[in-house]
Amino acid sequence: MKLPVHKYGDPVLRKKGVPVTEVTPEIHQLIADMFETMEAHHGVGLAAQQVGHALQLTVIDIRPIEDRPSTLELDGKPADPNSIMPLVLLNPVVKAVGAPEAGSEGCLSFPKLYGEIERPESVDVTATNEKGEALAFRCGGLLARCIQHETDHLHGILFIDRMNRETKEELKPDLDELQAATKAALKKK
Repeated sequence: MKLPVHKYGDPVLRKKGVPVTEVTPEIHQLIADMFETMEAHHGVGLAAQQVGHALQLTVIDIRPIEDRPSTLELDGKPADPNSIMPLVLLNPVVKAVGAPEAGSEGCLSFPKLYGEIERPESVDVTATNEKGEALAFRCGGLLARCIQHETDHLHGILFIDRMNRETKEELKPDLDELQAATKAALKKK
């Protein structure tokens, strides 16, 4: 089922997610709904907070993006990033291993807004998948950027928090408008 995506200004986006300790039928349904929602909005990543759940859960599928390459290492050996897609990360821990690089980012909670964000080019990731299995890998490129962006959401951090002052100032009128519209919509509920 396609879920509503919460927009900038909704307090749920600032909530730190609680760890997922058990993969219940409800979690499986939420994962399925999140993938459907992400695909309907043409996204490559979606965090639980964006659909109103303050959980340490994100879904990712970078396969639709062909012009921004990714790298993947499993057990220290190069692998095809598509081999782990679609990807579910429960309780992810991300450690930077590459130098920071600027890259364009958008967010389904910030429709039509994009900005240059500096993030480490590659990261080590540990998490649990939807089957309760441990995952550990190193990734780079778009996959690393996407995982960092979504993991930030799980901690109540938004991509605008990572923007430099100039970029944020450029976007300020649009951000203010989006936040006001979201707050007005929440008051009507």
